[in-house]
Amino acid sequence: MVVTGAALTGCAASAGDLARESCAHVNASIALYDKAAATTVPTQATALRERAYVQLLAAIPIAAQAAYHDIQWESLSATLTEAGTVPESELLPALRAQCHNADASVFDQLPPPSPSAGNSG
Repeated sequence: MVVTGAALTGCAASAGDLARESCAHVNASIALYDKAAATTVPTQATALRERAYVQLLAAIPIAAQAAYHDIQWESLSATLTEAGTVPESELLPALRAQCHNADASVFDQLPPPSPSAGNSG
């Protein structure tokens, strides 16, 4: 049932919405990763890093959907696909920047009216 719900959500969501949804997982991952870095108990740190990795994995298909609908999100998708081969610490700067852009995105909003819209003639 979870897959069906996610698929339906993907159909109804815009690329920007999908990018923000993916970034919610990324932001959760970053928070867990930062908490792991601050933890002095090795077993807790390991468990937190594993949870952070699972959050990154959850973000991958959502970012791929966003990129499919709008090439703007291709860099987010590409960065996330590196999660299996590159340490998360190396991905954090790019993920922070890309998700900042997604969270602050003005995409999917109507543009302001043109100054010449009512002045024809």
